[in-house]
Amino acid sequence: MAVSAWAASTSFSLGDIRRATSDQLTGLFFRCTTAGTSSGSEPDWPTDVGSTVTDNNVVWTAISSVYEELSKLAPSAIIELWSVHLSSDLHGSSDVYRFHNGCNADINGNIVWDGNQYVRQPIKADGFEYSSAGQLPRPTLTISNLDNTMTALLIVVNTTTAGNDLCGAEVRRIRTLKKFLDGEAAADPNAQWPMEIWYIDRKSAENRNAVQFELASKLDLPNIKIPKRQLIGNICQWAYRSGECGYTGSNYWDANDNVESSLANDRCGKRVSSCKLRFGENNPLPFGSFPSAGRSA
Repeated sequence: MAVSAWAASTSFSLGDIRRATSDQLTGLFFRCTTAGTSSGSEPDWPTDVGSTVTDNNVVWTAISSVYEELSKLAPSAIIELWSVHLSSDLHGSSDVYRFHNGCNADINGNIVWDGNQYVRQPIKADGFEYSSAGQLPRPTLTISNLDNTMTALLIVVNTTTAGNDLCGAEVRRIRTLKKFLDGEAAADPNAQWPMEIWYIDRKSAENRNAVQFELASKLDLPNIKIPKRQLIGNICQWAYRSGECGYTGSNYWDANDNVESSLANDRCGKRVSSCKLRFGENNPLPFGSFPSAGRSA
């Protein structure tokens, strides 16, 4: 039986297990380790096993949704599912393609999990192991092309962005157990390992038998910088009179901090001095940059 969702203002007993009310990618459930009555609003659930959260006078401890089953003498078979999510900007549509390799549990046909059908397709996935060397893994996903399905998809995608070859598409690796699939007595769409999200970085091979893609973490994609917001020292990055800026006054200045008489000529100079004119010399300033950046003592 699927685990019930958390509920507000409800009495919970020691050992009760609940899940978040919204979909979680962490694959966690939460066990009541201090009995009591829940709050009127849902807590911010922890994202790692063993962490706790206080919910009014109830304490919840995060547990894996699948580890208990795996510790049994004869656990249910592990099922690996894949979904490829296209981007309308890059690929001309936002279609989702779902596959499973049919290797475990002697499943000969398609799989339905969480209301979505996963088509049986020969798939080989390698290189998902993490190491302590500091380098993020770059797994490979090889999908059968015997019926030219993948080649046809690549042709369609490349008409939108020439030479794209599905680069930038999101790939989700989902692992659950056979007992939690739709139609099973214990079907539960929330019982899974933490979902892994990858992105296709390049097509590394294509022939009549298979198409192979190299995947990358979002942190490891080309032209992606962290942090995305640059540390600029002396130019405010907020749009003038926006929510971040917060200025709504009726005093006006031009870009050089000269007084103006109308809103039409009102321009922010994007400097700290411009901010002080509007908010006061000694008041807190919502300056959208980092005045001390690049300075050393």
